[in-house]
Amino acid sequence: MSNPDSTAPIVSFDDEPLILVDSDDNVLGYKPKAAAHEGDGVLHRAFSIFLFDDMGRVWLQQRAPGKQLWGGYWANSCCSHPRRGETVDDAASRRLHEELGVSAELTFLYRFEYHAHFGTIGAEHELCSVYVAKSDTPVTTNANEIAASQAVTPDTLDRELAEHPERYTPWLKLEWPRIRADHWDTVERVLAD
Repeated sequence: MSNPDSTAPIVSFDDEPLILVDSDDNVLGYKPKAAAHEGDGVLHRAFSIFLFDDMGRVWLQQRAPGKQLWGGYWANSCCSHPRRGETVDDAASRRLHEELGVSAELTFLYRFEYHAHFGTIGAEHELCSVYVAKSDTPVTTNANEIAASQAVTPDTLDRELAEHPERYTPWLKLEWPRIRADHWDTVERVLAD
């Protein structure tokens, strides 16, 4: 488990402008974050990071209960959106530090589009860039974003997703199996460095 920082700054805002895109990642405009997730959601840029420690475990976070979508569910290490005028790479580095207190070299794995509804509350509709990173820096979670966190072995996460999928966010359930099937050699190279 990490050390939560209850004095952490607020780093996520309902009115921050998200970058709306088409399926080819062409910018179509901007929309406040809360509005971009209402109803069916509007396709926007996003990213997910899988952070590993020096023992080869991957960090998971339980989303803060106040999140608009999937509050209280377990997700990958860090996930968010680039802001207007910000590259995905820069946003991912910024957010990793804001949420987990870690700076690490990010390795891009792949990009994919998904659409998931959270009951009648809203939806994620994202063109999501997936990254992997490794750090031996102690994780300090931002309590405004993360309710709990833990590092688990890859085999443990495989088993958890098979046995208790209802505990996890839809993007984690899409991303992790693809990483294991198609990108594990890259993960192993990152872990070996």
